[in-house]
Amino acid sequence: MSDAVLSVGDQIEARCTKCRKNNDHVIITLEEGAPVKVQCSVCSRQHKYRLPTVPKKAATRKVVKPKDADRKEWEALQPTMDSSKAKAYSMTDAYKLKALIDHPVFGLGIVQRVIGSQKIEVLFEDGKKVMRCQ
Repeated sequence: MSDAVLSVGDQIEARCTKCRKNNDHVIITLEEGAPVKVQCSVCSRQHKYRLPTVPKKAATRKVVKPKDADRKEWEALQPTMDSSKAKAYSMTDAYKLKALIDHPVFGLGIVQRVIGSQKIEVLFEDGKKVMRCQ
């Protein structure tokens, strides 16, 4: 709201409860210089004054970059990896520590850790991923 003195009959932007949008409204009642009741210029509905809403920012996806330590570890291990010996990844297979797997999306990876009976942590070129297994 601006610093100008408001009076009954002035136009003000407010959130309309019927239109569910920010519209121009006419002030009907004031209390201590602040609008209390307004009338929408679009639908003519009278309601309590509600501050106009601020538009939400569009959601942005974070691009997850591998940590430097993961990147260095990948670069050190890559020359020893033989893609012909890699097992195709399947959620229904079991994997052992240091097993080489070939994932359809993430590519070549090496099992770094076995987490319980149904998860493994795999180091890919893009970083570490937790994968499901048997």
